[in-house]
Amino acid sequence: MTAAMTEAIGRIQTIRTTIEQLSGASTARAASTADTTAGAANTDFSALLNKALSSAGAAQSSGVAGSEGVTGTAVKDAAMKYIGVPYVFGGEDANGMDCSGLVQRVYADLGIEVPRLVSGQMTAGTPVASLAEAQPGDLIVTDNAEHIVIYAGDNKVIHAPYEGRTVSYVDRWFDESDIVTIRRIVPTETANTASLGSGAIPGQRLDLQALLGSITGQQTNSSTMNESLLAAARAAMLGGGTR
Repeated sequence: MTAAMTEAIGRIQTIRTTIEQLSGASTARAASTADTTAGAANTDFSALLNKALSSAGAAQSSGVAGSEGVTGTAVKDAAMKYIGVPYVFGGEDANGMDCSGLVQRVYADLGIEVPRLVSGQMTAGTPVASLAEAQPGDLIVTDNAEHIVIYAGDNKVIHAPYEGRTVSYVDRWFDESDIVTIRRIVPTETANTASLGSGAIPGQRLDLQALLGSITGQQTNSSTMNESLLAAARAAMLGGGTR
């Protein structure tokens, strides 16, 4: 777990404790309908915080260690730098590389460690169900698990073909039936490219946006959810950034 995540979760937990205390105080004053409504609002907000916290750990288990903050587009761009490098069996640098050597080199350039051989790369990350769901940066294993390519989007791939050829950016030539597996190494692009504060927890955007929306919506109904608490929650969710 990164230092930024640890700090963000610490802030969230502090706010959750504050909300629970406020909710308890509101319950003690439950003689009025306004206090009852405030307690319910705080309970809902606390539940959303719990959801965000519990899913934070799950986000870290997807993809490969070190892939947080890396986009599929960045993978494609890193691979494009090797276009024209000759195919060399067992090679894994700009002097020559084979298909799995290209994959390992590209991800290493982005600070992500993946296995060296196709047999290991085809189990890395998380599975993608079909070509229709593939995104740039995904790995596609073909030819009975003997070849691997980097999907570049728009039905194009980047790969090191075979002896006598060079690393190439070409149209996809294989069909769905030729694919052994598709693996996603970096988080889904759409969950990774929207603006976030520097300390935000990667992969949690949807939960956090729902949470902040809930805070804003409930504030008018809660006597204890004031502007300072809203600001503190927003800062914790977005790592100090603004929306």
